[in-house]
This record gives sequence, C-alpha cells and structure tokens, in this order.
Amino acid sequence: MSWQEAEVRELKVGRYMLVDDVPCKIVDITMSKPGKHGEAKGRIVAIGVFDGQKRSVVYPVKHKVKVPIIEKKNAQVLSIANNEAQLMDSETFETFVVQLDPTEIERVKPGTEVSYWETMGVRKIMFQN
Repeated sequence: MSWQEAEVRELKVGRYMLVDDVPCKIVDITMSKPGKHGEAKGRIVAIGVFDGQKRSVVYPVKHKVKVPIIEKKNAQVLSIANNEAQLMDSETFETFVVQLDPTEIERVKPGTEVSYWETMGVRKIMFQN
C-alpha cells in the first residue's frame, strides 16, 4: 500500500492526494460553510503529478481521501533510446526504464544524476524549474 488516509479538512495547498487513483498536487482548496441540514464541503483543484491534467473534486470536510506516499530518490542515467531513459538507482543499484516526454529528452544526458519520484508503481524524472 503506497497511500494513507486523511480527512478533507486536513489537506493543504501544495500537498498531494489521489483523485481517481492518480497522484495529484493540490493547487486550490475552498471550504463552504455548513448549511442548515448539511455539513461543510471542500472543493479541491489538483494537478496530476505524472500527467499534468487538472482535476477538481467536491467532498464533505469529514470525508476521508487517499494521500499517496511519494518516494523521492536519485538515479544515474545509463542510456537514452527513443523516448525512454534507462536509470540506475543510486542506493539500490536497481536498473529500470522510464518514459520521457519529447521536451524532456534534451534535458537528460547519459552519465548524469537525476531525481525521480516513485509512487503507485509509477516512476518519473522530476526536473527543477
């Protein structure tokens, strides 16, 4: 299990949550006031960590949502072929392949060290802007 639970009222901008089983970074949260017969609701806008898609959801503030556990690691780039980079983890020496977007190919060079995130069985190279 690479996630834990949290209530909507505990979430903050800049943290992460799962929306439709996709890890997303929260960019906006608005909480409504409770109504006469209902409870307060939270509207959350989040952007997918791996796909960049914007998603929004509305839940009661006491609703439990899944929060992904994101492991941030380093790896050395071994080779690049087509739109894939072969990496070797700096701690475990495990080798694996990650998909690259066409814009990322120029930024990754064999022999360099990169940071990558791993969660929900997916790995992605993360670049500092």
